[in-house]
Amino acid sequence: MSKSSDDRAEMKRLLRCAAELATAHSLTSEAFVIEAWRAFLACHPGLREEMEDKALRTKLEKERVRGKIAQA
Repeated sequence: MSKSSDDRAEMKRLLRCAAELATAHSLTSEAFVIEAWRAFLACHPGLREEMEDKALRTKLEKERVRGKIAQA
């Protein structure tokens, strides 16, 4: 087994444990996903800003296509 597949197997095991713990404490699936996403973002500095920038560029492009914003 490669290191990558070992890491993936360990990640799945840890996620399963986290899900079991969340279930045992009556955490909703939505709350579990939100907390998992927050933890992921905390490990990837700058990712949130990158995603927000991408969303803004997409929104601005849609507005340009609709003729609401002039092309610079």
